[in-house]
Amino acid sequence: TSTMRGSLFSALQRATQRGPSIASLRNGREISCSAWGQSNNQLTSQITSTRCVSRAAIINNDNTGVSRRFSSRPEKKSMLRLHAVTLKHSDYEDELDEARWDVPEEETHLDPTDRRKMEEEEEATWWLYDGTQESRDVLAAMRKEEAQKARWIKNSSPPVRVSEIDERGRAYGRGSRKSAQARVWIQPGEGEVVVNRQDFLTLFPREYHREHILGPLVASQTCGKFDVTAVVKGGGLTGQAGAIRLGLARALEKYNPDYRPPMKRHGFLTRDARMVERKKVGRVKARKSPQWVRR
Repeated sequence: TSTMRGSLFSALQRATQRGPSIASLRNGREISCSAWGQSNNQLTSQITSTRCVSRAAIINNDNTGVSRRFSSRPEKKSMLRLHAVTLKHSDYEDELDEARWDVPEEETHLDPTDRRKMEEEEEATWWLYDGTQESRDVLAAMRKEEAQKARWIKNSSPPVRVSEIDERGRAYGRGSRKSAQARVWIQPGEGEVVVNRQDFLTLFPREYHREHILGPLVASQTCGKFDVTAVVKGGGLTGQAGAIRLGLARALEKYNPDYRPPMKRHGFLTRDARMVERKKVGRVKARKSPQWVRR
């Protein structure tokens, strides 16, 4: 195709230079040079009839000269954006002004109470601040000390305790002692005590264990006012008795926080952390030594 185009170009150039003559084409066909005076459309149809090129040849004849364009490539698509492009609202001037891009500081809105406290503090310490670094350090130390005192006062105040009673009118407490774990529920009643669905007197035959369990009721002066239901597992009788006592004291505190001070004074709300000491090597038990024989 490129060879045929070159032959066509050279034939047309020779025809232009010779004037009114005949331009010979490679395939034997002839085009009269008088066709140069015809319109561009007629000349294009004549060149197309020669079947030497695959596309139409566009020849423009004007005052500036003859321009030709022979192309078999498809026209390129327009690169112009036809869809919308989102741009942020800003200033796009060429001048660079850094101050223009500075974000203004947001104004802090203080609570009226905090603003009044700040103003009172400034009025009380205006004589101390004279613009020097020493005065600023002293003022910062004073503020730090005041904040520490406020935290101490807040932490020293006792927490607000409220009664926790379920929908059945019961209060729950959990206790432990050694390896025994107990769950205790209390509700208003006639003073009946049930442990593991058994009578209190049957499960604990020793008087010491019974007194140990009923200690919180005696301290809070509520004997005969609550029915106690306990579920205990693990450990022996002593450990189970201690676990029930701690769970009962916590349940009474949740039922009515006013019962807390007397039980706290007697130590019924403190978990007994004493455990069985492990056996040592060379000893019979934790501390006991074997019998010494002289010979």
